Amino acid sequence: MEHYTNVRRSSNTSASSRSRSLTHTSPAEVSLQAALDALGDPVRRRIVRELAEVPDWTRPCGTFTHLPVAKSTLSHHFAVLRNVGLLEQRDEGARRLNRLRRDEFEGRFPGLLTLVLDEEPAETAGGEEDG
Repeated sequence: MEHYTNVRRSSNTSASSRSRSLTHTSPAEVSLQAALDALGDPVRRRIVRELAEVPDWTRPCGTFTHLPVAKSTLSHHFAVLRNVGLLEQRDEGARRLNRLRRDEFEGRFPGLLTLVLDEEPAETAGGEEDG
């Protein structure tokens, strides 16, 4: 696993300790099964699609509260995406910003991310379980 030490530190102690705990997995270290498992969840696919629509580092985790899961479950979904190399995160003050690692993931699993991004969003509009 890669550990980013150049993550911008905040003057806020709790945000700084959060930054130190962030680890990012390279997609090169991820098995196809792990990638498929991560993308098998409709909430995670929706997060990926929404991040694909915005520039890198402009969408904080706190803006995903419209998804039908608890805050703790949402944190878990972000961790799963980070652990399969789909997502990179950094803390800026009290916000945790996200970047979809499109090129890196596409290099490891050609076409997989395209399938997710082309999926009809209506499939995940409702009925997800807290899982």
